[in-house]
Amino acid sequence: MSGNKKIFIAGHNGMVGSSILRNLDKNNIIITKSRDELDLSSQQQVRDFLKETLPDQIYIAAAKVGGIYANDKYPAQFIYSNLMIACNIIHEAYNAGVKNILNIGSSCIYPKESKQPIKENYLLTGELEPTNEPYAIAKIAAIKMCESYNRQYGDQGFDFRSLMPTNLYGYGDNYHEKNSHVIPGLIRRFDTAKKLDQKSINVWGTGKPKREFLFVDDLAKAAILIMNLKKSTYQSITSARCSHINAGCGEDISIELLANMIAKVTGYEGKIIFDSSKPDGTPLKLMSSDKLNSIGWRPEVNLYEGLKITYDDYLKSMETNND
Repeated sequence: MSGNKKIFIAGHNGMVGSSILRNLDKNNIIITKSRDELDLSSQQQVRDFLKETLPDQIYIAAAKVGGIYANDKYPAQFIYSNLMIACNIIHEAYNAGVKNILNIGSSCIYPKESKQPIKENYLLTGELEPTNEPYAIAKIAAIKMCESYNRQYGDQGFDFRSLMPTNLYGYGDNYHEKNSHVIPGLIRRFDTAKKLDQKSINVWGTGKPKREFLFVDDLAKAAILIMNLKKSTYQSITSARCSHINAGCGEDISIELLANMIAKVTGYEGKIIFDSSKPDGTPLKLMSSDKLNSIGWRPEVNLYEGLKITYDDYLKSMETNND
């Protein structure tokens, strides 16, 4: 994209935010603030910050995120934190006259039993997956906030957009033992099992559910593309009440096959045992990315190559933590 824009990346230290930061044109003026410097759950702090800095664009990549375990154990924190981040940034951007926002959400906004592949207009057509319902509701609210401000203030130049990625992985992922998503969680467990010479490893669920995975740098490139699309082009592939766009690779894989692929990447040769007493989550979650594909975007990193990159990133993160 062309440079010389003042851009605020909310959540620049996270996996998505740091990827956007890496992929932005370096001629732009990039604004970042750590959590210690700016509490996004504080409306007053966000108001003061945006009035002072007046960015041309805001990427909302900040979120409280986690896997099934974290979502189920900390529902109050997930719904509160994510609602406050969205409410404060979107409303105070409007108050400060900041016209362009890209709100980045998650595919968990869609119904648990959604038809496949999931199209944008399937939003709010069924019940959500119970384990991540609080997080999903916060993300749906953020989409509807962007839509509502566009409907009410679009004629004043406000243009707030939303991008909903499928399951992401890659550089800077969260490899926490319990609070991570499936790929980083399995990478950590398989690598540990290999080093401890464990003969078997248990994986939650039956292994039958299928998931779609997108390398985070591919998502970052999609985000930058969507942010900088002409308004007329964006409006031609969205509608006033269905304004978000999906981002996925177009293929899914069973958790069983994924686990075997990660075992190969990490060099673990023991037995993989699936624990059917643990929750599977949504059985299928393949997204339709036709709208994004229609404007020329395609993912560049395939899953196996992406897993090798992610494993290398994990090993480097472990070295850093042990220093």
